[in-house]
Amino acid sequence: MRRWFWLLISFAGLAQAGPPAFIEVAYEMSHDGSVMADVVERLEHGGGRYQVVETSKGRGIYALIGSMKRTSRGLLAARGVRPLEFTDERPAPGWRDSRALFDWETRTITMHHKQVERTVPMPPDAQDQLSFMLAFAFFPPKGTTFTYNIADSRGVSEHLYRIAGEEKLRVPAGEFQTLKLVRIKDSGSAELWLAKELGNFPVRAVVVDKDGRRLEQSAVRISTSSP
Repeated sequence: MRRWFWLLISFAGLAQAGPPAFIEVAYEMSHDGSVMADVVERLEHGGGRYQVVETSKGRGIYALIGSMKRTSRGLLAARGVRPLEFTDERPAPGWRDSRALFDWETRTITMHHKQVERTVPMPPDAQDQLSFMLAFAFFPPKGTTFTYNIADSRGVSEHLYRIAGEEKLRVPAGEFQTLKLVRIKDSGSAELWLAKELGNFPVRAVVVDKDGRRLEQSAVRISTSSP
């Protein structure tokens, strides 16, 4: 189930100006209607650099999962968003060394997972599981469908999305004019709502996997002022 967490919390979208220089959004995640986790997404950017930190903590029976943290650091370059390092920290033994390092000179990605290291060629439109939200925001793709190659500490996968239109949406954090994105895949479904007032930062996401399990995430608190 953890494989869906990044999809539910890592979307921002197609605004020329991009999200605020600092934004922190707290989400409540539920599984088939039962609250399972609290998630906080924090973005800071400026001076041609960015950092995204995502933390999640299980609730109820999911508290046994413990706390998890993912971080993406990189550059906002003239040609696009260029992640430099992606880390994934979890309570599981050996997971603390999981990371992906992006070398834009050699066009390679070096992955470290459970003390195993391997280097793979960097595909076109390469991003990590957190940085691609900035690629959406600062460098809007042309057309209504678009593809990114998303890397983490274990591999690279291709993801295709389409723009499904605009929608006014109310979540616990407030009411927003949103842009709706749909992930195109063979089985299951994923829908995401991006708040235009927040530079198309995500405020709601719904994922239904091939077995019919429903994961939903909604924004409950938003801050755009640096502490």
